[in-house]
Amino acid sequence: MKPLLGASLKLVSTFCFAIMLVSIKTIGDRVPAGEVVFFRSAIALVPVLLHLMMQGDFPRGLKTDRPFGHIIRSAVGVTSMVLWFAAVQRLPLADGMAITYAAPLMTVAFAAILLGETVRIHRWAAVAVGFVGVLVILWPHLGDLDRFRESQQALGALFALCSSVFTAFAMIQVRSLTVTERTGAIVVYFCIGCVLFSFLSLPFGWVVPSARDFWLLVLTGVSGGIGQLLLTQSYRLADASTIAPLEYTSIVWGGILGFWIFGELPTGAAVIGSAIVVASGVYIVYRERVLQLRTRPAAEAATATVGGAAE
Repeated sequence: MKPLLGASLKLVSTFCFAIMLVSIKTIGDRVPAGEVVFFRSAIALVPVLLHLMMQGDFPRGLKTDRPFGHIIRSAVGVTSMVLWFAAVQRLPLADGMAITYAAPLMTVAFAAILLGETVRIHRWAAVAVGFVGVLVILWPHLGDLDRFRESQQALGALFALCSSVFTAFAMIQVRSLTVTERTGAIVVYFCIGCVLFSFLSLPFGWVVPSARDFWLLVLTGVSGGIGQLLLTQSYRLADASTIAPLEYTSIVWGGILGFWIFGELPTGAAVIGSAIVVASGVYIVYRERVLQLRTRPAAEAATATVGGAAE
């Protein structure tokens, strides 16, 4: 394990994803979301496949016993992606990122309901507090139902929240797939699935991008692909309890880039709500770490007992 290197890769990955979102927001009013998904996924395949080849894991790493599971993961993931891209086009970057922090909280709840994972009272309490933070972020954008007819930000906030729901389902599906599937297979088949599903948006209109927009689309795919690789590698080099809280640094990149490029400032509600959500998320990770440290001695003792009996 190399926790410092793993943490560094995680931080760089959040910056790569922020660059991806800036590119998407820049072209959002000129290129349809389905077309953006196509470029994001198709171009991201290049760095991902190159990485597998450099690791000597191609094509062996693409073997799968669960093709239908990959189809479900792709369908759910591409829905989340389209909603997320639509949200980014309508919201300040930092606000959109803050709303999607609901996804890890929903993942905890879905893991208990769908996977039967044990979720203790401390985690449920942290999830409840986190959702209060999400409501604080959402409130200025939603207001009352009439605003959906007149406010693009209200619609963007709804898209971001729905995207979080689908992201949580996607994470549950990924957890299920990791039992039998390699990381390379999960990432590659997700990209391929997104490319294929993106063609469903063709009847709603695609455009021929300008030269500038084309290179922004390329940047979207490259930054997204590299970010995915760095994220995957970071979890190989450090414990999840070390890596997971660093996800919240994305709000910093979102705030800096949003102000620098678009002149956006996060709302006061986004700052307060984000602080609540981040605190609840960090507490969940902290509790998991504490439980791991408590159960490890017992597991080691049991292993020693079995070993001693064998001797």
